[in-house]
Order: sequence, then structure tokens, then C-alpha cells
Amino acid sequence: MITTESVKELRALTGVSIMQCKKALEEAGGDMEKAKVLLAKKGSQVAAKKADRSLGAGAVQAYIHGTNEVGAVVVLSCETDFVSKNEEFVKLAYDIAMQVAATSPQFVKRDELTEQDMKAAKEVFSEEVKDKPKDMQKKILEGKLDSYFKDKILLEQDFIKDGSKTIQGLIDEATQKFGERIEISTIERFSVKG
Repeated sequence: MITTESVKELRALTGVSIMQCKKALEEAGGDMEKAKVLLAKKGSQVAAKKADRSLGAGAVQAYIHGTNEVGAVVVLSCETDFVSKNEEFVKLAYDIAMQVAATSPQFVKRDELTEQDMKAAKEVFSEEVKDKPKDMQKKILEGKLDSYFKDKILLEQDFIKDGSKTIQGLIDEATQKFGERIEISTIERFSVKG
């Protein structure tokens, strides 16, 4: 049986609407962990459906580390002013700026990688896998490349405040929560030490 308390708990954990939380809990047979997975899966599906909508609003947030030696600015875009002024949306932009300051990503998303970036990495890792069994080299190389670029691509990074989520997962959750397309438009990191 799905209780009001379990629906409220799932809503508090995910921020998704009460109806979506109730449906997820029903589908998961009351299992909170399964319901969270179902909501995350649905969030990425919702984000994919909204991918072609135009972005007309957003928030600019900056994060300056306590040492005053590192900072970052992020432009998080959405469709309407209504969402862009929402406190949770602005906090998401701030958290992403903190992520950028902490991890110094080179790219926002994978399709920003150039042929040159990929070629250079393949050359380095091909050398590392050359002594591995021939039938395993391609798979090992792909794994090494994915691992290497995960740290360099913001959307693929694990969120520093909650390693169970990626930055893309946060964007998908926000898209599901607010019902609008949300995208990181610009990132910039600044450091005294270069």
C-alpha cells in the first residue's frame, strides 16, 4: 500500500510532482529505491521530448571558492522567466557553477569534442592497450576513453555534492520538475593560478 508519507518522502527526495511520485511508487510496488530509479528514467525521457523547444530565459550564477583563488560563472537556460526566477532553478545554476570551479571541465557536452581531441587521446591510450589480447583491445580502449573524457565533460561528471547523480541527471530532474527544456549554455572558470 502506498502511503501519503511515502509519497511525501519521495517528493522531498526528488522534487518531482506528487502525482508522478505516487505513480512511480505504485509502479515500483512501494519500493522507494525502485521508484527513484523510475523517476530518473522518466526524467531523461521527458528531457529528450523537450529538446527541440527554444530557450528564452535563464539565470547567470557565479561561485567563488572560499580561498578567493577560483571561481566560475554558469548560464543555465530555460524556456520562461517563470522558471528562471524559481529559487530551486537558481540554486541549480549555483551548484553547477560550484561544480565547474571544483572540476574545471573542458567541455559541456560530448559533442563538443573535436576530432583532434579524440585522436590525441586515442593515440595515448592505444599505446597503453597494445599489449592486451587483440580481441579485448577495442573494448578496453573505449573504456579508457570514456573514463578519461568523463572527467572533462561537465554533463557526464558525477555531481560533487551527490556522487550518485551526474550533472546531466540534475538537468534531467530539473526538466521533469519544471516541465521546461533546461540547458547549460555557457561555463567559464577563473583561477589566480591559471
